[in-house]
Amino acid sequence: MEEGAVLNNRYQLLERIGTGGMADVFRARDLMLERTVAIKVLHEHYSAEKGFQERFKQEARAAANLSHPNIVTVHDFGFDHDQLYIVMEHIPGKDLKTVLRQRGRYPVDEAIPLIVQACAGIGYAHRAGLVHCDIKPHNMIVTPDGRLKVTDFGIARALSTIHPDERADVVWGSPQYFSPEQAAGEAPSPASDVYSLGIVLYEMITGALPFNASTSQELARLHLESQPIPPHEYVPDIPPALEEIILKVLSKEPSARYRTADQLGRVLLRFGTQRETPPAPALSLTPEAVTAFKEPVSQPPPAPLNSKPAITLPEIEIPEVYIPEIDWATIGLSLLALIAVLGLIPFWIWIFILYNPR
Repeated sequence: MEEGAVLNNRYQLLERIGTGGMADVFRARDLMLERTVAIKVLHEHYSAEKGFQERFKQEARAAANLSHPNIVTVHDFGFDHDQLYIVMEHIPGKDLKTVLRQRGRYPVDEAIPLIVQACAGIGYAHRAGLVHCDIKPHNMIVTPDGRLKVTDFGIARALSTIHPDERADVVWGSPQYFSPEQAAGEAPSPASDVYSLGIVLYEMITGALPFNASTSQELARLHLESQPIPPHEYVPDIPPALEEIILKVLSKEPSARYRTADQLGRVLLRFGTQRETPPAPALSLTPEAVTAFKEPVSQPPPAPLNSKPAITLPEIEIPEVYIPEIDWATIGLSLLALIAVLGLIPFWIWIFILYNPR
């Protein structure tokens, strides 16, 4: 698909703003509503699959029902020039991967607000029953005012319907970011998205990926078997609590992680608010993200890897016991009164015998 083409007599492609192994992304003009949109046009190789076309439509409809400030809104989808396309809101900004290439890494106080926003959007999708399956910084758009939006919901799930012999690496997303269960070919769950969020957070904080290899097969093995390098080896001053959170999220077993992105977001937000240094104003949280995570967390802080969970005992209030002061004067008078009363007993016995002789 080339610039200048018009899809279904409605969307005019103005400028190619991104390209990849799966699709090209264009800035386009909606001629009917007279607005700027972003259109992702899938390559013909994927568009030709009949099964994929149906699944793509189903996933696009589901994604179009997601309405959240931290999710890129899906406006429309269609098929023209033998290619599938999906129409989304146009977000001014750069994808997080591009920003990371430019910056190297983020300070903790700037990384936490961004990843919490990602958790807010993805957690909203989890509550709606949708798993993203392809969480990576390439699918996160950062606006100039510090708002983060997640895109490409449903596309990875639709791509999973392609015949196994025709699957390429791009079908399963970037191998650097997928979860151990995805590496093993199992169905992803919300905990799989949480793992991928952990990889993104690790990269934002350290400027490096936890696993690197020259082939997808080797990357899959590392996700399944190897432990990541602790973040403090890259960033010595990383808060220990944050490192524990990251390592917990990167657990091999889904049950050892936080179950949903909402849970991870709450833990990170609580970590951020408990630190002495406030988040940078330019990258403040959206009101919706704060609202989503304002409830207290019932889950205990993350335990170190390979350790037994700590047992938290309930707090017990011990009532104060009032101990009166000893009044020795009162005790003395009481004893004298008792002696006086007891001393009358022999006197009454003598009177009784005197007036009642045998």
